[in-house]
Amino acid sequence: MNNSRKVAAAAGAVGFVWAGLTALLMAGQRKLLFNPTVKREVQSPRSSGHRTRAIVLRGGDGTRLAGWLMTPREPGVRPAVVYFGGRSEEVSWLVRDAGTLFPGMTVLTLNYRGYGESHGEPGEEMMVADACMQLDWLCKHHKVDPTRIAVVGRSLGSGVAVQLSMQRRVQATVLITPYDSILALAQRKFPALPVSMLLQHRFESVKHATQLAAPTYVLRAASDDIVPHSHTNELVSKLACLHHDEIIPDSDHLNIPYLPATQQKIASFLHAQFTAAPGRENRVQA
Repeated sequence: MNNSRKVAAAAGAVGFVWAGLTALLMAGQRKLLFNPTVKREVQSPRSSGHRTRAIVLRGGDGTRLAGWLMTPREPGVRPAVVYFGGRSEEVSWLVRDAGTLFPGMTVLTLNYRGYGESHGEPGEEMMVADACMQLDWLCKHHKVDPTRIAVVGRSLGSGVAVQLSMQRRVQATVLITPYDSILALAQRKFPALPVSMLLQHRFESVKHATQLAAPTYVLRAASDDIVPHSHTNELVSKLACLHHDEIIPDSDHLNIPYLPATQQKIASFLHAQFTAAPGRENRVQA
């Protein structure tokens, strides 16, 4: 075989592999991006600081979404929080820790479609629509002050939280290990593939960051091999109302929400925002 044929054969082999990888990414991107966890992390979750009850809401298409509603034991109308978890996260653990994370606040957390006891399949469009439904439902709850609602999102859920904060009026936003976009993370992981042409679930938070009107608190892991700090930097540089951008010592991408330091900082931030005088800015630039 002469050199030209060898080159042609090699190019054909590379092209075949490239086409195969591209087809695999196209067909399997939902599995690559989402990792639905069905088993509860905490089997019988209860909040030490709240009345806790399992709850089922319905998405706009009727899909069952299951999770928990926690209301403070004290009477009266209270501020509230909606929480959105990570790629592999089943949210029962949040119920156990809600007394520390969200003292004196009503808390709603539902598992994504296909996670926990929720039905359906996860996907960006429906996840954001479900998030809007949850906030709208919470605003109508008789124990919630609809002018004092915060959104908290971790990792994948930070993308949901950003879009919800853009589409609805909230008093505060907390982003734990957030990214600029899933598209950018995928391009970093698969540099040789036409990711921008194939990826359906992009979660492009950086495009929406300038539209967030509520004070936004960013918490990063000290060591994060899932969302490198460079990707968080891109998002932070565009946030219109950054309150603070902070690294939690001795944390990584997986343990950060469970650490006492993280939970105490989130509780303090939300308490300050909820008790701020109406119309007063309560932010500190990083």
